[in-house]
Amino acid sequence: MQKATKKDRKKGEVQKQLSKEFVRQWLIENGFQGKEGQKIPEMTPEIVNNISERYIELFEKVTGENFKKPSSNEDIQDRIKKNILNAINANN
Repeated sequence: MQKATKKDRKKGEVQKQLSKEFVRQWLIENGFQGKEGQKIPEMTPEIVNNISERYIELFEKVTGENFKKPSSNEDIQDRIKKNILNAINANN
């Protein structure tokens, strides 16, 4: 995905969002507005991948660092616990 330039936006193309706005917009387009009793629509692996790629791009823009994808065979809960403990220890 390329970022829309000022010239592109003048032609009517939407600027690429690097916030949660694009997720909110997808939910609305798929009939979900957060109202009581509504079921959150299921996201396809393609949608989930697109969202992940945008958040990775945002991470890289904000931090100036390359995002390092974890090994797919690593347990997610163990990875989260390890990262939380590392962050706590780094701030002590």
